[in-house]
Amino acid sequence: MPFKPIQPEKLSHGVVRQIEELVLRGILRPGDRLPPERELAERLGVSRPSLREALAELQTRGLVETRAGAGVYVSNVIGSAFSPALVRLFATHEEAVSDMVAFRRDIEGLAAERAAKLGSDSDLAVIGAVFARMEAAQSKPTADAEAEAALDAEFHLAIVEASHNVVMLHMMRSIYDLLREGVFYNRQVMFRQRITRASVLEQHRAINEALQARDPAAARAAVAAHLDYVQGALSDQRQADRNEEIARRRLSRETGR
Repeated sequence: MPFKPIQPEKLSHGVVRQIEELVLRGILRPGDRLPPERELAERLGVSRPSLREALAELQTRGLVETRAGAGVYVSNVIGSAFSPALVRLFATHEEAVSDMVAFRRDIEGLAAERAAKLGSDSDLAVIGAVFARMEAAQSKPTADAEAEAALDAEFHLAIVEASHNVVMLHMMRSIYDLLREGVFYNRQVMFRQRITRASVLEQHRAINEALQARDPAAARAAVAAHLDYVQGALSDQRQADRNEEIARRRLSRETGR
């Protein structure tokens, strides 16, 4: 974690501001454990009483929480972008799925464009490393749909993080929590078929190559092409599910005679 010595002022205020900034920038994430008190005080260059005062203030603001016997953790400051009632509607209406993919196409395309222009070398290295893990996961003889779906989400979030827009970052993290829970669609479905998995990997390769080349237009276009494919694949899956249900009902009627 990139802590740095506090500049002269009331020390606890400087600690509060620095940790707030790390949370805002997404470097400290919900559930992250802060270093032990002695270590953190040394890294910040403050006394332990000043650190305790700062942590108490952060806890009052709801940014950190103390867990008995475990330490101090970043609170779940993101939460859901949607109310529980709206989430239930999303989960049961196909139109919401289509709208979510279209929304992602626009926002993540912009994020990729920004990442190609504004991302640091370390940002792009993180994206490249996640893609390498995606390649390794798909090369395994037995597919692990859950692991591949998780890597897919991690890849896209790494791009959003590299865009260096804190509002976009926290909004998309909240949305990806819903995607992981299968609210909009089950990401694992897309990784069950070998052809779909190979196509998706190549689409991510195109995104990664455009980012590593720092080509904003190509990065945005690659994201758009990928999410257009996702939209089509989900539509095909829904149609296949409907056909299967029709066939099941027909068979049930015929055997019930």
